Amino acid sequence: MRLSVAAAPEIAPAVQQIAQQWTAGGAEVSGTCVAVDVADENPADIAGAVSRDHDVALAGLGTAPESVVVPDVWLPDSSTWLLRLQQEAPGFKPTKIASVAQSPLVLAMPEPVAKNFGWPDKKMAWRDLLAQFGTESTLQVGIVDPTRDAAGLTSLLAVGANAGTTQEGKLKKVQVLTALAENRSALREELLQQFPKSTDANDLGNSLQAAPLSEEDVVAFNAQRPAVQLSALYMEPAPQPLDYPYAVMPQVVDTQKAAAADALLAQLAGAGFKENLATVGLRAPDGTYGSGFQAPVGAPAASPAVKSSSSSEGGGKAASGVSGKELSQAVGSWVATTLPGRVLAVFDVSGSMDKAVPTAGGATRAQVTQEAARGGLALFNNKWAVGVWRFSTKLDGNLPYKELVPITPLTSGRQRLQESISDLDPVPAGNTGLYDTVLAAYKEVQKNWKAGRSNSVILFTDGENLNEDGLEQGEFLDQLKKAVDPKRPVRLVLIGIGNEVNKAELDKISATVKGSGVFIAQDPARISDIFLEAIGTRTGAN
Repeated sequence: MRLSVAAAPEIAPAVQQIAQQWTAGGAEVSGTCVAVDVADENPADIAGAVSRDHDVALAGLGTAPESVVVPDVWLPDSSTWLLRLQQEAPGFKPTKIASVAQSPLVLAMPEPVAKNFGWPDKKMAWRDLLAQFGTESTLQVGIVDPTRDAAGLTSLLAVGANAGTTQEGKLKKVQVLTALAENRSALREELLQQFPKSTDANDLGNSLQAAPLSEEDVVAFNAQRPAVQLSALYMEPAPQPLDYPYAVMPQVVDTQKAAAADALLAQLAGAGFKENLATVGLRAPDGTYGSGFQAPVGAPAASPAVKSSSSSEGGGKAASGVSGKELSQAVGSWVATTLPGRVLAVFDVSGSMDKAVPTAGGATRAQVTQEAARGGLALFNNKWAVGVWRFSTKLDGNLPYKELVPITPLTSGRQRLQESISDLDPVPAGNTGLYDTVLAAYKEVQKNWKAGRSNSVILFTDGENLNEDGLEQGEFLDQLKKAVDPKRPVRLVLIGIGNEVNKAELDKISATVKGSGVFIAQDPARISDIFLEAIGTRTGAN
């Protein structure tokens, strides 16, 4: 019996060594010999293969070619991959998940640059790093694309948590993400090549000066004895480490193969594996390391332990406490800041939007939605084109919707779009012409569809269709289905506000357009989070 294992490239040699020792010693389960095939695979490639097999897509990633096969056991560098996949494909449920290694997230800096910040005697807090952005002496900070790299995504979570939720904090977050986007790389190897090759002042000043990477990245880079070594700054507060989950994949239903996967996991949990990990620059799950570990200067003897989980069921959170929704919000921030897109934002202005939101200091649903719209617009970079509609009933003759700003490039229309948000006040006696508005908005985006961009409608509503002059549900769904063109896909994002929205109605609409989703903000004060979550996903609904 053969067991296939796809492991992140940095841990694959250690896994291969243990597997060889096990098979050489007569590996077997229930009398059947076991052979183990260990392949080093970029986690993004396997995630793309899982996405393909579940007919979903991760934002910014896409699907893998048929040549990439989903293994029996997957050992990526981070459980964030598992959570992102489960957020998009609820049917993806590995039967067992357990951390077998870890590597702390650090800020990698060329040693001459790090010394300017007091390294190795002085620690750096996240607030100190964030303060560097937007100043005359701004550091050249890079990042590996967070949609394709777990270290990059984990660092985005840390940026968001440490920037805070105040208006000033939100602006700082946009500033940081915009700066990081200018120095992003698709692969860690590409990013590492941007660090200085000499101690010449010009080289140090014009090269990459910092990047959030794993401790293992720094260990591996320095092992090559470069002219300029990298220091590892252990940030405060410490972000979640890469936790290297061992995941038995859902397609493993044969009891003997499942037993073989469990037996291999037991081998990786043995004391000897800690020494194997040390030779490839990784720590054991408890945060300690073996005798062969080449610890960076200032490295702690033990980092916080990773808690292992025996199954994928448990509320959709990793052992670290990070949820799939939080990851989608972080990805959404990045997508809006870095990728090009076209979006028509459609806002409910029916009378019910004038209801007060207790958790927002008494502001109305319309006011908290307007605030979320302003924040979202500030996040979109100038590669986006955005339009704004409002809808209720009889806003333009018998039409329930009215265009405020056509889909306009933000390079020229940002100010006009910002000003239009003030025109989203509720209509006191207005009802909700949902069906006619959704159909018209969908066709509007489809009309001038652009290849190579995300073409989407994002609609905010707090109710259900109430429009005597409009389409009935059956007629509307038939027309929407006919309008769908697989060659010109338009994503339909429906954001429900409050506890009076008809989710079942929104689900029916979403089910008609592949790749669309329904997102409910039961507490309207959380619309900003829900908006980012919607941007950061590509399929499914919550």
